[in-house]
Amino acid sequence: MAHKKLAAAREKLFHRVGKAHHRAFRDSAGEDPEWPMWYAEHLHGELVNLLDLELSKSKLIYLLVVAEKKQSKKKPKGDWPKYYANFMLKRLG
Repeated sequence: MAHKKLAAAREKLFHRVGKAHHRAFRDSAGEDPEWPMWYAEHLHGELVNLLDLELSKSKLIYLLVVAEKKQSKKKPKGDWPKYYANFMLKRLG
């Protein structure tokens, strides 16, 4: 898959899973202290298929936490699905 198409597919994946997370935690106003685990569970299969690589859920959780910390410093009000998709592209290829 071409680089731009792959980045767009990942961005869509993060956006879709983000909406699902918001719906799942609507009653708690989206508050979920264990969000990296939830996201890893819902992203893992599709992300592995998109990237065509082996990736453990624990590594994905780690990368999600690192991405969140970097994103909150660099672009706290930015487009997080795009940021996370690009972050994963840089880290995982």
